[in-house]
Amino acid sequence: MKKRISIIVPAYNEEASLQKLYESLCQLADSLPAYDLELLFVNDGSTDSTQAIIASLAEIDRRVAFVNLSRNFGKEAAMLAGFDHATGDCAVVIDADLQHPPHVIAEMLQWWEQGYEDVYARRRTRGKEGWLRRRLTMLFYRILARSTRFEMLQNVGDFRLLDRKCINALRQLRESERYTKGLFCWIGFRKKEILFNQEERRFGESHWSLLQLTGFAIEGITSFTTAPLRLATLLGFITGAGAFVYLFYTLVKAIIYGDPVAGYPTLICVMLFLGAVQLICLGIIGEYLGRVFNESKRRPIYLVEDYHPGE
Repeated sequence: MKKRISIIVPAYNEEASLQKLYESLCQLADSLPAYDLELLFVNDGSTDSTQAIIASLAEIDRRVAFVNLSRNFGKEAAMLAGFDHATGDCAVVIDADLQHPPHVIAEMLQWWEQGYEDVYARRRTRGKEGWLRRRLTMLFYRILARSTRFEMLQNVGDFRLLDRKCINALRQLRESERYTKGLFCWIGFRKKEILFNQEERRFGESHWSLLQLTGFAIEGITSFTTAPLRLATLLGFITGAGAFVYLFYTLVKAIIYGDPVAGYPTLICVMLFLGAVQLICLGIIGEYLGRVFNESKRRPIYLVEDYHPGE
């Protein structure tokens, strides 16, 4: 009996690339006759003709399955929808924009057959990404890696093969504020790295702005470490110690040397500094409190408008 492989494709306004991606996946399927492929598209509330194209592909190809979400819930929720509906013995997450070359999946399957349960693809290069964006991305990975108690993979995206064990583990994690790249690391299991050359985006434009990526980075940090809260505490101690030293210095200078104590300018600087420290600490606390608030509502992570299981 053939092993079943689910190819999960989250898609949001990807009408320009879907046909080409489908053709590439069909070529992959032809080169892997020993496997039964399921092409599972997750339409994440697209506003263009993405869903219509996916539905037309499902009509002509029994291997095509799709999950149509009721609105745009974000890629993290779309990936979870893919895990929930994948029927394969393993699943491969691949972007719809053709930056992830489908032929790499064949190498992933080779390592999976050798017993690895999470075969992740690390980029050799990040393509034509801007200098500032690249530097900020690498800084985020370093901060996250040093602040967590488990190994966080750097410069690794969502392009990976996951055994059924990993899929079932991820399905148990129903947190609404999701950072799936961190969850891949958190669940553990036997991992294997392969390298690939990321293709340039040939259709459409990236849906991620620098501001959205910054928010995503904050999401990742607050999801897996309380280091910012400890930093806020440390900042409070440092500020208090600095204030005490400055107070002692001012008193000694005034008593021994008779120097007049600077009034208004000193007072304003101290007030502004302490106000800034307090606002930073309140902001950090607010980020974590906001996560608690969102999780406490226990709303479903996504809603399905239509599901076509394929064959």
